[in-house]
Amino acid sequence: MQGHIPVLFSEGNSLAEAWEKSLIQVYDKGCDIKTEYDKPEDPPSKDASMTIVVHDPLSEPMIHKDFPGGLEDLQEYVMEVVDGIKDHCVRSAADDPEDTRWEYTYHQRLFTYQVPGNDKIYDQIDLIADKLAKTPYSRRAQAITWQVWEDNFCYDPACLQSIWCRLLQDDEKRWFLNTNIRFRSNDAYKAAFMNMFAFIQLQKRIAEKISEKAGFEVNLGRYVHQADSYHIYGSYLPEFTQRFLGSLKKRTFEERAFRYEDVKYIMQEAIPMILAKAEKMGS
Repeated sequence: MQGHIPVLFSEGNSLAEAWEKSLIQVYDKGCDIKTEYDKPEDPPSKDASMTIVVHDPLSEPMIHKDFPGGLEDLQEYVMEVVDGIKDHCVRSAADDPEDTRWEYTYHQRLFTYQVPGNDKIYDQIDLIADKLAKTPYSRRAQAITWQVWEDNFCYDPACLQSIWCRLLQDDEKRWFLNTNIRFRSNDAYKAAFMNMFAFIQLQKRIAEKISEKAGFEVNLGRYVHQADSYHIYGSYLPEFTQRFLGSLKKRTFEERAFRYEDVKYIMQEAIPMILAKAEKMGS
């Protein structure tokens, strides 16, 4: 219907499958709309509200070969989100208005959330684990990133908005952590795969925390990734059609993805280099 942003759905057993299908969906069925980052000569983006379901988040093949970036970049992003290796790069506008470092990191907002005038620091991930260890069926286990007093006015506000978690048992009485991730804005081609891969690693970390606190094993349930604006920038479309869509015709799905377990050692070998690089940033 004209004037309505499309609402699309994609699903797959693995992350690689679900992400690939989501890109095809938004390219084929998304609306054409401008963005605040466009140059005057850029064509409009392809855009939609998107829900992506990954039924088995750790299933292989997990990594899609066509995500922009390398394995070391993927490992670095996981460590940024899960371990906070770049939290020191966040600016301190209150102390120095001229500070031009980052507005935020997701790790900082999730693990050390603060409110002006309140000295308390909230580890929201630990709060999720505490709540679900005590009350597995609680609907209140969530973490947020949005800071009303800051994100409505800064140049680069947080794209991730919330994480919501809930446990459910299967017929064999095994516990599964179901996770919903919501983005207000998500670059479907250049960022979404790395976002989802990192947040599945965080989902795994949360499940481990709950297991430690509750004394029972928690497995990973479905991962749901929701984006209010899931878009392929117009400036990326020539590359996208040639590289991504072109590969659909030339290679099988098995050739377009590979197993995380087969390349994990490469990513882990890069960790010392990544830590040294991160230490130099923000100084």
